[in-house]
Amino acid sequence: MPHHKHKGKKFERFVYNILNTPSKKLLVIVLIFLALFGSVMMIPTKVVLAKMLPGKSANTFTVYVTTPAGSSIEQTKKVSECVVDSLLKHEKHITDIEPFIGEGSPLDYAGLVKGSGMKKGERFAEIVVNLTDKHERDIKSFTMVHNLRPLVKKECGNIVQNTNISFIEQPAGPPTLASIVVEVYGEKNDDVLKLSKEVEAILKSTPKVVDVDVMSEDPYDRYELVPLTDKIAKSGLSVKQVNEILYLAFKGMQVAVKNTIDLNDQIGIFVTLSKKTKTLNNSTLSELRAKLSQLYLMNKKGMMVPLTEVVEIVKMKSEPTIYHKDLKTMVNVVAETDMESQVYPLIEARSKMIEYFKNKGYDVKTAPFSTYMFDLYLKDKKTGKEFLLRWDGEMKVTLDTFRDLGAAFIAALVLIYLLLVIYYKSFGLAGIVLGGSFLSIIGVIVGHWVADLVTEDTFFLTATSLIGFIALMGISSRNSLLLIDFAKNLMEEKGIEKRRAIAIASATRAKPIMLTAIAIILGSALLASDPIFGGLGVALISGTVAAVIVSLIFVPVLMDNSKAL
Repeated sequence: MPHHKHKGKKFERFVYNILNTPSKKLLVIVLIFLALFGSVMMIPTKVVLAKMLPGKSANTFTVYVTTPAGSSIEQTKKVSECVVDSLLKHEKHITDIEPFIGEGSPLDYAGLVKGSGMKKGERFAEIVVNLTDKHERDIKSFTMVHNLRPLVKKECGNIVQNTNISFIEQPAGPPTLASIVVEVYGEKNDDVLKLSKEVEAILKSTPKVVDVDVMSEDPYDRYELVPLTDKIAKSGLSVKQVNEILYLAFKGMQVAVKNTIDLNDQIGIFVTLSKKTKTLNNSTLSELRAKLSQLYLMNKKGMMVPLTEVVEIVKMKSEPTIYHKDLKTMVNVVAETDMESQVYPLIEARSKMIEYFKNKGYDVKTAPFSTYMFDLYLKDKKTGKEFLLRWDGEMKVTLDTFRDLGAAFIAALVLIYLLLVIYYKSFGLAGIVLGGSFLSIIGVIVGHWVADLVTEDTFFLTATSLIGFIALMGISSRNSLLLIDFAKNLMEEKGIEKRRAIAIASATRAKPIMLTAIAIILGSALLASDPIFGGLGVALISGTVAAVIVSLIFVPVLMDNSKAL
């Protein structure tokens, strides 16, 4: 008896028994297709969640504080101090905190794309929070942020009404302005800003969406002091005197110098009103007039003239900054997702927006299937004004990446199929190899589901997972090729009957296929625990297991049904 017949006799009989029993062959086909359908349905049913890249635990995060336009530095400082106290009270893993009031913090990876370097003004503050080393603590930084965010906002969010407090983590993936960005385009800035507020309200009502903010300034009341040149001249004063007394009182200025013998230099003497004296208790016209009435200027005749006699206090609205993109007026509405993929809250929020704006009297049109397929085109039925809601941020990068990887996967399938058709001169055999390769997706998706069950945090199907799946195509194809070539060789050279040849081929090649699979699994095990490439590791491990089962049981059934073999 030939040597190969002594190898894997039990498995050979098992495969041969399946091939000789129509009901068992049908059962294998049905089970495989049920497994394929069930695993693929795990994605739309949210049993397995997709995301560009999972969260990355870091040793630092930043809190952005933005008080309403027109707020004073004292108000911003008061909110920032509350945030610092709250963080220290609720988190033991914080080593130190560095607040930056009135400016952005030194640029880091997140700050580069979020515009920290451009933050200059009394309403801005950034608080850098440094943590103990991530290897020395059980809790991950993104879980820490998840726990701290509601506590800090509850304690400090209402000190100054409409203050925005955002928790910014170091991004694991591509640099983007935020997880979700809605670009609102229109003709007039006032209309765009009004629509942006409505978009903001919808995002705030969407679960798992946090840190929602409109990147624009709300108009606020301001007071302008206009020098009355006629009165200044009649009072024997000059406009320069008026400007200088105002600057000296509220900002401060150098009025003289002091000579130093030791340093051989002059030190400026800086004069300003005391903090209590120059601070307004409330932002009213009467309060400002009362403050200014206490300032006097001496004219050329030595007479004291009240400042309020030579200036006019004019109340006016501030002029917010108008932003443009592609020569169109635009306002960004940004939001982060709380330990969640960006795709699912976006789809929910988009559905809410379509319903909301239709009820508000807008004609809502959706974009065709393209890069901007989630965009919404709005037209006010009464006024005819047109607006565009364009989705951007990490969500768009996620969709673009999955689209590109999907296209790469399809290209890989087509190329493999064409090569196999040329090699076998048979469309049927090429289809068997390709079908067996594609079915490794069952293992990839089920593997992510199992990984999610055994890990504390959500285990997402990521871009690296899809890279692992594409890599598996070659490995799975190799298994099917081994079986087909060996079975053909047995039939042509040994004259063995087709089903027996397939069973012998499966039993003989089972060992090398298993050894190859074990090598891949052991090699990928190191990747499985990595926060970024964990998806790649799990895809290779679970996909390889599925590929082995498919190659040794399902592919022989397809081979038996093929007339080309």
